[in-house]
Amino acid sequence: MAADTVSALDRGLSLMQCFSDTRRVLGPTELSRLTGIPRPSVIRLAATLVNHRWLQAEPEGERYMLGAGVVSLAQVFLSGLDVRAIARPAMQTLADRFGGSVYLAVRDGLELVLVEACKARSAMLTSRLDVGTRVPMPNSALGRAYLGSVDETERESLIESLRLTRGSDWPALEAGLRQALLEHAQHGWCVSQGAFHAEINSVSVALRGPRGEVMAFNCGGPAFLFTESQLRDAVAPALVSLVQAVALASGGQVVLPQEEPA
Repeated sequence: MAADTVSALDRGLSLMQCFSDTRRVLGPTELSRLTGIPRPSVIRLAATLVNHRWLQAEPEGERYMLGAGVVSLAQVFLSGLDVRAIARPAMQTLADRFGGSVYLAVRDGLELVLVEACKARSAMLTSRLDVGTRVPMPNSALGRAYLGSVDETERESLIESLRLTRGSDWPALEAGLRQALLEHAQHGWCVSQGAFHAEINSVSVALRGPRGEVMAFNCGGPAFLFTESQLRDAVAPALVSLVQAVALASGGQVVLPQEEPA
């Protein structure tokens, strides 16, 4: 913990970060195990968060889930992302064109979180990913494109953090990541073929916003539809064109091979 942080606030936020798509309801014992905070302290912190509506207590029992206060904060955050409004129509058109899904994501720690999702209206198979879903950085096309578009110092710092947190899985993850970064340097986009979800292939392109913030767009779907040749020859160029149009309209830029990352 940094010297200039408030320990109680840091502990409270660490409780909030325990909740995810796969951990929607957690009790004090689970929260204590996940954070290392003693159980009595977890209970006091959780009671404070409940009072502010960041957490909600179960009607019966002592488990917690995220509260309505989180939604209002999320709405404020999302409303500030003008890129979403600019990109949404083109994202939906692209999803319908290829019969897949198109996503926009921003980084949160060592993951990316989806802030916009458009799915083909006619698709028989649809992805379960939606706004708020978190995706891993090293083996998703979104994460790889993000890493390929930040400056080298930040990229290597993030990769080192990933190495420390992924343990024995890291050597295999790094091999795919490094190959994807080479691809990004050559083409300006990154592909993931079943590396994040089996039988799901996709391609991603990153956008650097007008304030320097990096976000990533993704288009993909079932592997039988989004074959490697389809991704590289058709989907990737179409996604690059989409992101270039969004960059032009929002004052951002796409990091393409002929450009040097800032």
